[in-house]
Amino acid sequence: MLRQISSRINIHTLIEKFKKTSLLVVGDIMIDEFIWGTVSRISPEAPVPVVAVTREDLLLGGAANVVHNVHSLGGQVLLVGVIGNDRMGERIKELLAYEKIDGDGLITESLRPTTVKTRVIAHNQQVVRYDREYKEPISLQSQEKICRYVDSHWNAVDGIIISDYGKGLLHPTLMNLIMEKQKKDGKVVAVDPKMNNFTLYRGVTIITPNRLEAEAAAGMQITDEKSLMKVGNALLDRFASEAVLITRGEEGMVLFERSGTVVNVPTVAKEIYDVTGAGDTVISALTLSLASGSSYSEAAVVANYAAGIVVGKIGTATVTPEELQKAIVEHADA
Repeated sequence: MLRQISSRINIHTLIEKFKKTSLLVVGDIMIDEFIWGTVSRISPEAPVPVVAVTREDLLLGGAANVVHNVHSLGGQVLLVGVIGNDRMGERIKELLAYEKIDGDGLITESLRPTTVKTRVIAHNQQVVRYDREYKEPISLQSQEKICRYVDSHWNAVDGIIISDYGKGLLHPTLMNLIMEKQKKDGKVVAVDPKMNNFTLYRGVTIITPNRLEAEAAAGMQITDEKSLMKVGNALLDRFASEAVLITRGEEGMVLFERSGTVVNVPTVAKEIYDVTGAGDTVISALTLSLASGSSYSEAAVVANYAAGIVVGKIGTATVTPEELQKAIVEHADA
């Protein structure tokens, strides 16, 4: 049976702990490109809007956006992943350097383009999105470099985030290394999953599927509270994880713990403008909280508030400690 969760958290103390907590993000790095404009007419060539471009933004995306979120919340963070030997790869280096985020874990593959997701937005609405990517597995040399990086930096961090966008970075050797090391010291290993890699996640600490991913992993649909409970418990068994956090958009989140605890975390978003990068914010705030000593339920509440803030912004966004504290305190006082 679902129970509601208390949102009363000493967020000031937790934010202070964030500053002393370090995470390693392993995942698919990309650029989020936003082309902004206005629409005043339909093309005479086809029934599509003509967008008059007013500006363009290149932002950290995928695993790089997870890193940006951890950094924005005050945590210390390292990133390891693959970029291409191209202009967008250089842009990622520039953006990380601007934020004073360590870029030593960037591995360049000369024959692989940097993944770019381009969104055209007019009047605060997405008109179209197109992706430039290569989804085949990364090279053996890159796999070895990533494993060496994870192995050599493991003791320097308090937790690990696997940001899987299904672009070819994750592979069994890497996950076996991470899980073998996790068994020795019990560090938090959190996964934001993709459907085609479900077999790689067994044994992680916590996994954060959205509704579609949860249904696919469990092999059943969520239609009511009874089926939701079945899916959550099926995922705990399938992934042998300590917890599963199913994100459900406007319906909030549901946390399943191996102890048997199941809690509903209602959405706190006042307005939803854009869900781009919301999953990155959830995994960032959740893992940073867990690695800072929070319980699963406390970490889920923090992640829920962080997500509620970013979906109220247009484009790939992050959350500041001040925004997070303000949102939680105001809700507690309401």
